[in-house]
Amino acid sequence: MRDILFIKTSSMGDVVHHMPALTDARAALPQARFSWVVEEAFAPLARLHPAVDEVIPVSTRRWRSQPLTPATWSEIGAFRARLRARRYDRIVDTQGLIRSALIARLADGERHGYDAASIREPLAARFYDVTHAVSRAAHAVTRNRALAGLALGYTPDGALDYGLTRPAPDGGAPPYAVLLHGTSRPAKEWREVNWIGLGQGLRARGLDVVLPWGNERERARALRLANAIKGSRVLERQPLDATARIIANAALVVGVDTGLLHLAAAYRVPLVAVFLATEPGLTGPLGAGPITIVGGKDADPGFASVIAAAEALLA
Repeated sequence: MRDILFIKTSSMGDVVHHMPALTDARAALPQARFSWVVEEAFAPLARLHPAVDEVIPVSTRRWRSQPLTPATWSEIGAFRARLRARRYDRIVDTQGLIRSALIARLADGERHGYDAASIREPLAARFYDVTHAVSRAAHAVTRNRALAGLALGYTPDGALDYGLTRPAPDGGAPPYAVLLHGTSRPAKEWREVNWIGLGQGLRARGLDVVLPWGNERERARALRLANAIKGSRVLERQPLDATARIIANAALVVGVDTGLLHLAAAYRVPLVAVFLATEPGLTGPLGAGPITIVGGKDADPGFASVIAAAEALLA
């Protein structure tokens, strides 16, 4: 097998969770050429993985918001032509949604995916040429690795490796903590009073505090937090690969259940994950670095417990 196409389009956490499967595939098939279909917003992250030879951005989120415009149809045609420009020995859809299965159908090659009992949208399995059973009880990283191995003919038995290399830090920069306060669902948000207490506690322990954001609502919250955490700073809006460099060189990352949390785990940064409404056993951060999970589904941990967890990691 020389040409492999992976389809994992979104969200950010899912994209990061797919990276170990690429590391496995490169080790098993060192001469293969790997392409990756991913949503345009997450293409900078996909390009960080050294095994990826070609990133093929797709814009389904934007196309859905303006489906009837000539520009959308033109972009869809160009995307289809790019997919059809070569024949793939294997097409592996680790997303497992109808949307991603339809993308697989656009490409030329043998299509592999989860069987109907293994995915959230069973109808997607009808679009694959070959389906595979993978436990839905397994962590998302494990599922991606297992499906890729089944489709490409190897057993992923190596240590977990996201394939990312930590970039060189800025010389002379003081140690800092990144607080990932933004997340996609309000139920997963930690109360601002807790972020403020945590930030003030970290500042008292000699760490700078950095506050990224991804939309205007998160920017407004970041500004409120920065006003209460003296000496903290709000990041400028920047591409994901630039944010990745900041996360990779942090002394500590604390975050709720959000995509950037998994990027910190991938870079082996000391990490405290705050879970309030989701089950960390299925989608929590996995990595070779120091990780502590505080809370869980239907939990409401206070900032004192998170400070204690952070101090234990930094010790």
